[in-house]
Amino acid sequence: MLDFNIGLGGILLPVVLVLLGASIRILREYERGVVFQLGRFWKVKGPGLVIVVPGLQQMVRVDLRVVTMDVEPQDVISRDNVSVKVNAVVFFRVIDPQKAIIQVENFLMATSQLAQTTLRVVLGKHELDEMLAERERLNLDVQQILDAQTDAWGIKVTNVEIKHIDLNESMVRAIARQAEAERERRAKVIHAEGEKQAAVSLLEAAQMLARQPEAMQLRYLQTMTQVAGDRASTIVFPLPMDLLGRLLDKPPGVQAPSKPED
Repeated sequence: MLDFNIGLGGILLPVVLVLLGASIRILREYERGVVFQLGRFWKVKGPGLVIVVPGLQQMVRVDLRVVTMDVEPQDVISRDNVSVKVNAVVFFRVIDPQKAIIQVENFLMATSQLAQTTLRVVLGKHELDEMLAERERLNLDVQQILDAQTDAWGIKVTNVEIKHIDLNESMVRAIARQAEAERERRAKVIHAEGEKQAAVSLLEAAQMLARQPEAMQLRYLQTMTQVAGDRASTIVFPLPMDLLGRLLDKPPGVQAPSKPED
């Protein structure tokens, strides 16, 4: 009888040790364990040492760290009928392990597919110029839509960043021509504004000189001084029209003196 007890104890002890080793789980600080008991949800455990009864309980590990997901390039047709390829990066993390395991089969795959479709839908509502110039607003729109739809899965989408917007070569050339034309238009507008300001200044100067004729003579002498200081082979000597008018206008009835007869 004693030998039987010793033999039974020698068998049970290794079995207990094996079961105890199989029931011990260690979860890291960023991990949680969703425990099911006989197929039904029991509780979320962790981090640290967790005991799971073999055969009665099963545990699924869930990582709570931020996941960086690269969204594959998507063919998007903008509102102005321009075909582009767009890819992005989605940052999200699990905030409710119970929902992430129970409500969706594979939350990583589901979030990836949802990000792809949302990216196409949101960018398809905007023109190409808006995609290129307003990325921050588009990132926020995509992030808010993803966050609202993944909330039922226990997932929090923290950020979405559009990485690249690829255009074909013909569209790149068209954009370059558009940018060149825009720069030329701005240059013409700036030149016209300068001409307008110069005309206003000249009009003010002319009105001032008309009120003071002596100022016109001083300006004339100053101009002659500047011309005399230039080392030019040709000098243009302006003659005031008022002086010519005085010489050409003769009093009525006055005739030029005749030459004396020999």
